[in-house]
Amino acid sequence: MGYFLLFLASAGILTSTIFTLMAFVALWKYLCGRRRRRREGFGYTPPVSILKPLHGSPAYLEECLEGYFKLDYPEYELIFCARQKEDAGLAVARKLAERYPRIPVTILNSGEPPWMNARCYSMHLMAKAAKYELLVATDADIPVGPEYLREMVAPFSDPQVGAAFCIYRGYAIDGGFGESLEALGMSVEMTSGVLVAAMLEGVRFTLGPSAAVRQKTLERIGGFERLGKYAADDYMLGFLVAEVGETVTLSDHIIEHLILRSGFWKTIDHQLSWMRSTRFSRPMGHLGTVLTFSVPYGLLALIGGALAGRPLLGMALLAFTLALKTAQSMLVGGLAVRSRSAVLLGVLYPLRDLIGFFLWAASYLSNKLHWHGRVFELEAGGTMRLPG
Repeated sequence: MGYFLLFLASAGILTSTIFTLMAFVALWKYLCGRRRRRREGFGYTPPVSILKPLHGSPAYLEECLEGYFKLDYPEYELIFCARQKEDAGLAVARKLAERYPRIPVTILNSGEPPWMNARCYSMHLMAKAAKYELLVATDADIPVGPEYLREMVAPFSDPQVGAAFCIYRGYAIDGGFGESLEALGMSVEMTSGVLVAAMLEGVRFTLGPSAAVRQKTLERIGGFERLGKYAADDYMLGFLVAEVGETVTLSDHIIEHLILRSGFWKTIDHQLSWMRSTRFSRPMGHLGTVLTFSVPYGLLALIGGALAGRPLLGMALLAFTLALKTAQSMLVGGLAVRSRSAVLLGVLYPLRDLIGFFLWAASYLSNKLHWHGRVFELEAGGTMRLPG
């Protein structure tokens, strides 16, 4: 039994090591390309409509939204949408609109959404109200600097580009152990997967915190109406754009995803919901994720080595996986998304890797998705329905 466990552990360590080395190569290619593009500058500045769906007023919302009123960009408009006129997030948007009167602002109310995905319905209404061809959508909890929009839309100077998105670093703004681990997952695990995918097959998805799409491209794929039944509408946007033959690409801008203090188990539930959504949206890719974890196989090697009478071998393999994941955090998180915490807390990333494995396994135990106080059931392909 001990040697059998060692064999399984060695196979898992091999696959995860190959993936991590691929992430390092993809990181190098990405950094070289980013450096070259920055030398060329970001001179492409078409007019842009920024879509901001809101739901309540979480902490730091005003600080996050204010950056969009202070962008270094010649012509853009801001469109906000929430369900109710009295929404606290819209009150913040109105306050900022009064403070910065030179920025064109439109405020919409969706009422109770008729679609499963309430965010998509808000996006649908905002896209209909948009004046410009290029749409940029961001989540409410994404702060940006003055250069954001120039860097975000730069890829659209290529007429073949239909959609673009940003990689991002997680930032546990109020601290917290679980929140810091979740931030590491965003900065390292998510970024590694995106860079490897871009290197191997090109990008065929987008990520929700910040994405851009042309109006005509959106019409080609059926608009937000087609996305309104999906849980992972951000993934599906890029997937459908790639399906119609247009290019999906990475912007060179790096955004910061704020993670508010909510408690360890809340962060676990949030990550599990994301894992479960991914399982239904891209089942084969999600299944293959098991080959990218490393520390679980290191622990299996430790057990196998003890049972086989080879404890030093088991300890060596576990130590290797710990070092491998720490290096991944420091290099990918530190260089790709410039996450200070990914470097300083890199020694915690092996724990995040271990928790990620258990979340991956748990994602197969249910099809329930908890979202904004409602419970949905996920179906094949990633669509949602109400239970019962």
